[in-house]
Amino acid sequence: MAGERYDVIVIGTSQGGRFLPIDLARAGKRVALVERDHLGGVCVNTGCTPTKTMVASARVAQLARRAAEYGVRTGPVSVDLAAVRERKRAMVAGARENYVSRLAQDGLDLIEGEAGFTGPKTVEVALKDGGTRTLGAPVIIVDAGARSRPLTLDGARDVPVLDSTSIMELEECPEHLIILGGGYIGLEFGQMFRRFGSEVTIVQTRPRLLMPEDDDISDAVADILRDDGITVLTSAQPERVEDAGGGRLRLLLRTAEGERWIEGSHLLSAIGRIPNTEALAPAAAGVRLDDRGFIEVDAHLETSVPGVYAMGDIKGGPAFTHLSYDDYRILHANLLTQEKLSTRDRIVPYTVFIDPQFGRVGMSERQAREQNRAVRIAKLPMSAVVRAIEAGETRGFMKAVVDADTGQILGAAVLGAEGGEIMSIIHVAMLGKLTADHMANAVFTHPLLAEGLNSLFGTVNE
Repeated sequence: MAGERYDVIVIGTSQGGRFLPIDLARAGKRVALVERDHLGGVCVNTGCTPTKTMVASARVAQLARRAAEYGVRTGPVSVDLAAVRERKRAMVAGARENYVSRLAQDGLDLIEGEAGFTGPKTVEVALKDGGTRTLGAPVIIVDAGARSRPLTLDGARDVPVLDSTSIMELEECPEHLIILGGGYIGLEFGQMFRRFGSEVTIVQTRPRLLMPEDDDISDAVADILRDDGITVLTSAQPERVEDAGGGRLRLLLRTAEGERWIEGSHLLSAIGRIPNTEALAPAAAGVRLDDRGFIEVDAHLETSVPGVYAMGDIKGGPAFTHLSYDDYRILHANLLTQEKLSTRDRIVPYTVFIDPQFGRVGMSERQAREQNRAVRIAKLPMSAVVRAIEAGETRGFMKAVVDADTGQILGAAVLGAEGGEIMSIIHVAMLGKLTADHMANAVFTHPLLAEGLNSLFGTVNE
């Protein structure tokens, strides 16, 4: 095995890759940790931490505008986006420093540079400061993540195009922000900047927002965004973008009604993410990729090359930090205690941090019916939840999919105040194999939002 010898090489430092090398080093392994950019990966630097920090600022602005509804007097509300950005930067710096402080472990060698395979168990690192290092190890773990998909639209090279990272560095609110993409990223930034004071238009090529969800969820989310003053255009195919002069741009759309031009000041591309596999040169190691360029892994997160593993976003599937952390849990157990944990039957929850939040776990109604399952659907508007009424947060609804024969909860969606937190209660109930009857008869503190779960699951047999 050529080059410097290690027991383990970890490439990348996302949520899972942050902790696994530390644990391996503490267990006596000689570990090389390779990072080409900022320590902490997407979540700390350009994902969860900064976006949710800015979402919090946007919510405060919205609540301030609604203050009179609660009998509170305020003056005119405006947003200092530069101050919001500085608060975000401080949060990121703190989270990054917290991680860096944990790296002083015996046997952990932090190497700053970009790694690429030169063989099944060897990598070459192009160092940030120049030069290269060649490393070899019997175990290699790839945690190199993903990045925003470039916009290839005709004319995109001739106008400034923001992505989910660069938009957070703006120091002034866009006059009119046009967003391409109706997924999680587009919706969160759309509502955020609307609350900061921008005019916002979301352009979705598909017939609905959040296409994987049931129609009633997608429709309700679109209604909420429109209620917030956001223009939502669905089944609208971007054809061309061009400079309109005066710091503005024009976007040509093809719709069922024909061609349509819209004009704005800023353009955000939120059309998906692609894996960071090019410089990694997986073919040199014999590591197989799928047809989208993501690394293929088995249920134990091992690639086509024995001893080479992948975790987090680079292996495809839902791009959620908590899944990367669960990948870490699996690899930690399998590599350090020789267990055989796997991703089979993993229940995947997620939350879209619009306001009200949208929390989802397990099957949707559409998925259950496509599998020809006998199901009952429980549904409860947030306007029937006492705490939501008292808080003035009645938009949205709860929905659960229940096996008609066993009463087992197959999935749930909560679009409402603290929807992600309420969904998490249902998630835990699913992990514990609790039935709809258990949830209908549980005692929840009055008047919490979770108390609505009694009523939700109480409707299953009606």
